Amino acid sequence: MTARITQRLLVSRSMSSLQLGLNRLSSSQEKLSTGRNINRPSDSPTGTNDAMRLRAGLTANAQYTRNAQDGQSWLDEADSTLTSMLDQVRRARDLVVQAASTGTGGPDARAAIATELTQIRQSLLDDANTQHLGRPLFGGTTSGSKAYDASGTYLGDTNAVTRTVGEGVTVAVNVTGPAAFSTSTNDLFAVLSDVIDQIRTDPAAASGSLSRIDDVQGAMRTAHAEIGTRMNRVEAATSSLSAAALSGSKSLSDVENVDVAAAIVDLQMQEVAYQSALGATSRVLQPTLLDFLR
Repeated sequence: MTARITQRLLVSRSMSSLQLGLNRLSSSQEKLSTGRNINRPSDSPTGTNDAMRLRAGLTANAQYTRNAQDGQSWLDEADSTLTSMLDQVRRARDLVVQAASTGTGGPDARAAIATELTQIRQSLLDDANTQHLGRPLFGGTTSGSKAYDASGTYLGDTNAVTRTVGEGVTVAVNVTGPAAFSTSTNDLFAVLSDVIDQIRTDPAAASGSLSRIDDVQGAMRTAHAEIGTRMNRVEAATSSLSAAALSGSKSLSDVENVDVAAAIVDLQMQEVAYQSALGATSRVLQPTLLDFLR
């Protein structure tokens, strides 16, 4: 049995088709004006899910990058401070060698050396109390403002300051005072205090402190090298994060953003299709009784 096509049905279908074409034209115009393929989740549920996942990844990546930059600043500060301190310790050793040499200089010269060593010790103590972002650089995670007191006693703790620079990747960005300036038998500030007293009271005994200075100096070099290794890790992580951010942004753009050239062609096609539909509909629809009553 054939369905009966009435004028009302013909008009209804024609209007539905016109509305569908108008919706397509409106969608094409919206994409071109906003520059986005997805303006609401219903435009593409799959694309929306991909975009949300990519955005979450970019957000995490941005946080890791900030962590890496903060960690890099800690490590840079520690690197420059240890470099300066190692230079001062080398100068202190040269002075001890000079003071311990018999037959050279007199009491006044040794007193001058002791005074210079005292200034070097104080300068090293000031460097050991260097602060970064309001926290002692070599004090671990202590809440105090200093890592060492005036006598050279350590006030901090041995906890690591860490930064997460990637998923499951954590790097220690500090070095504690005991790790940098002490060994199992010697401490930088105690050694310098002892050698200053020796130069003033028993210059011949000062030469025995050279091995102690070398011991501490070795610990400082090891700490310096460790800082360099961590800096390399953070720099590698930063480079990897930068590449991941670029890749993620491109992927998000592929999902969300419009290909302008393709969008223009699509808009033109939808305009032509809609105009053609209007023309065809005007010819298909028969005049109504009202047209004859005008």
